[in-house]
Amino acid sequence: MMEVKRIFDLVPYYLENSPKQEAAFGYKKNGEWKKISIQEYATKINNISYGFLKLGIEKGDKIAIISGNRPEWNILDMAAMQIGAISVPIYPTISQDDYRYIFNHAEVKLVFIEGKELRTKIEPILPQIKSLQHVYTFIDQGVFPFFEQLEALGKANHNLEKVEGLKAGINENNMATIIYTSGTTGNPKGVMLSHSNFVNNFKSVSHIPAEWCRTALSFLPLCHVYERMLVYLYQYRGISVYYAESIATIADNIKEINPTIMTCVPRLLEKIYDKLYDAGKKQPFFKKKLYYWAFNLAKKYKIEGNTSLYNLQHRIADKLIYSKWKDAIGGNFDLVVSGGSAIQPHMASFFSAIGMPVFEGYGLTESSPVIAVSDKGKNQRKAGTVGPPLKGVEIKIAENNEICCRGHNVMLGYYKEPERTAEVIDKEGWLHTGDMGIITPEGLLKITGRIKSIFKTSFGKYINPQKIEEKCCESPFIENMLVLGENQKFAAALILPDFHFLQTYCKNHKIPYTTPSEIVDNKDIIDRYKRELKKYNHNFGDWEQVKKFKLIADEWSQQTGILTPTLKLKRNLIQEMYKDVIEQLFL
Repeated sequence: MMEVKRIFDLVPYYLENSPKQEAAFGYKKNGEWKKISIQEYATKINNISYGFLKLGIEKGDKIAIISGNRPEWNILDMAAMQIGAISVPIYPTISQDDYRYIFNHAEVKLVFIEGKELRTKIEPILPQIKSLQHVYTFIDQGVFPFFEQLEALGKANHNLEKVEGLKAGINENNMATIIYTSGTTGNPKGVMLSHSNFVNNFKSVSHIPAEWCRTALSFLPLCHVYERMLVYLYQYRGISVYYAESIATIADNIKEINPTIMTCVPRLLEKIYDKLYDAGKKQPFFKKKLYYWAFNLAKKYKIEGNTSLYNLQHRIADKLIYSKWKDAIGGNFDLVVSGGSAIQPHMASFFSAIGMPVFEGYGLTESSPVIAVSDKGKNQRKAGTVGPPLKGVEIKIAENNEICCRGHNVMLGYYKEPERTAEVIDKEGWLHTGDMGIITPEGLLKITGRIKSIFKTSFGKYINPQKIEEKCCESPFIENMLVLGENQKFAAALILPDFHFLQTYCKNHKIPYTTPSEIVDNKDIIDRYKRELKKYNHNFGDWEQVKKFKLIADEWSQQTGILTPTLKLKRNLIQEMYKDVIEQLFL
């Protein structure tokens, strides 16, 4: 059996171990699921590699991919890497200035652009990129050459001998990709990751999915290191990957393909949780009582150590309630991998109880990405933690409570920026994450905050805003929240309401609901949020409690640039955008 040492070794490994795989990848076109077999996948990769060579792409050249999730993304990625070119995935949601900077900084030679809207956004800056020689789109837009033409060019210029020779000259420690991180300040940083970084990462977690786990749903962006590594894992394990049409269609797509594994971020789980909670309100009296008994029972679920009485109650609840929820949600989950930010412990318990076992993980682009992840062994998974360190990775907690890691997952460095590299990787090889954490008695890592997010009030008291935000966002009234108060007398917050929930609340309480911008200024609604905040403030010390707030009517999303691809807040950006509003809060 061949060994996978470089990322592109996955393809012959897949062919050897799962030759009858009908769907290496699945995608929806014109309302129907289409499949690409492992043989088709391998053939297309080679044809694209031949096409690249005909265009003059050489070892070390940078190929940028700007696209949502689609099988062609994976084909381009593998085709580039197996001839020694460097794959540069770029988010489709960044600014023109960021595209210009990345293209020039990486010295991109060829770029693939998805969609007309994205093309018209990028097209004006292309003449400013001196290194750029080729521009392709995925389908024929009548402007640039497109994917099928490159594939046809490769077919006409078959050169397996040269491709195999180039592959032989690539070792596992060579750079495979540059991933630009969207920093909140300054220019994006290009994280250089090697074949070894990725291969060790997915091999170290490959034992976690069960043998019967054969179907994955993918919707988080492939240009993010988290989803990309897991899609490599799926290929290593012979798991079919189906790409969701969009975030809006995830619920339908789950029902259609019944995945056994899926990655997600806490916000998606929170939305499912809220919908299930709201559904109980429509039940008749006695059914409602039963519904919420089961709901509250699920929040108390323990991964290990449930009592006999609890297990009996759980079996009853599963038969009467949870089984119906599973049918409604769809899927046949072995595990759901949650990353990007912390999930509330009671929510992790809830989903594990109803048949969607949540495995939390933690990492950074700079750690390719996994540093720690929940596992299936004894004391290896506990709600509120992100599991034990990855095999082959050391973790230490520095004096300032910062999480540091060292091992095969640490990046090669920031591209062309040795000084910035030295700021995060010390002389002993420890990567300083900027996150704070503790190690539990069982040896599991628990994230407690972000060093740069912590601020001090004018009274000298330290506040961890993320702790407050995560707790308050348990409220069905609150979609998102930013806590502020550096050098101020008290903490205040910008609160983004959950407008879907708020509409229902207004209807039930006979409050006229017009538009988000009007409802956030409604006195009755503001008073209701005051009561809600007072309830959650009891969880914190007096100096941590949010004394004033402002309800925000704007959309906070990836599309508006306020959330990262893993749905975390861009704190500095929000503070700049709402500078005047924040000033009013502290008057």
